[in-house]
Amino acid sequence: MKTLRYILLRLLQAVPVLLGVSIVTFALMVATPGDPIRLLVGDRATPETIALIRDRYGLDDPILAQYVTYLRNLLQGDLGASLRYRVPVSQLIAQHYPVTLFLVIYTIVLTLPPVIALSVWSARRQSGVADQVIRLLGVVGLAVPVFWLALLFARFFGVTLGWFPVSGFGNSFGEHLLHLFLPALSTMIWVVPILVRNLRSALLDEMNRDYVLTGLSKGLGERQVFRTHVFPNSILPTLNLFAVIVAYLLGGSVIVETVYAVPGMGKLMVESILARDYFVVQGATLVFALTTILVMLAVDLLSTAIDPRLSP
Repeated sequence: MKTLRYILLRLLQAVPVLLGVSIVTFALMVATPGDPIRLLVGDRATPETIALIRDRYGLDDPILAQYVTYLRNLLQGDLGASLRYRVPVSQLIAQHYPVTLFLVIYTIVLTLPPVIALSVWSARRQSGVADQVIRLLGVVGLAVPVFWLALLFARFFGVTLGWFPVSGFGNSFGEHLLHLFLPALSTMIWVVPILVRNLRSALLDEMNRDYVLTGLSKGLGERQVFRTHVFPNSILPTLNLFAVIVAYLLGGSVIVETVYAVPGMGKLMVESILARDYFVVQGATLVFALTTILVMLAVDLLSTAIDPRLSP
């Protein structure tokens, strides 16, 4: 019951956050130069046609009136209609969001094994050759821009070698894995060093705790102490950082989806911003924000399950 009350409280706290996101997104889109209707109908449209379309979408109303109308429709579950695609925004999101979600989960699945393996290996061989090499590779991974790495992989593995497709999403689960491998790999190489540095630091900190020495003095094996005590206690700091990384993956999808022409939310966002498609940008931003809030909530609940002392 206490956990349920905590979840409801967090969801209520998300309401003003989403409201703030909607205000900022709406203000930024309105302030963006360019007329979306002119981009939609082209240069040959008559002034009467432009005026009719602007009136249909309510773009002639005062800015405050436009936002109030948008907010009222939003509370009714209506995200509006796309100016470019001329379909409901909710339909576009339902079509593109699963692609981005698949990419994020795919990246996470590829990221976790090397993070755990490299962190444990580095921490248990502190200041050794392996530790120095892992730390050096981590610096290199952080220094390489994701978009440059994505272009390099697309050129070498996709075009030169022909091992992987460099665009699209595919139609089956196997094709999804094949099409999104390079986008996921490009993002993973940047994410792994961050998590490795964090988990390695947490492991070293726990390994120097008094309870480790106590356990060893009682005859417990070093591996047993590490596996049953040190590693579980080191997970929490990295888990909290992981929630932030997931938020980055959602935002970073804009880069890799554009480079690899993946039909996800990131590519949709870029195209909609260029086309001044207000309603799509606002709807997609809200979905990203809501997803981030839910991920943060899930991580907090998981942290509580791992360490009951964090229970609200």
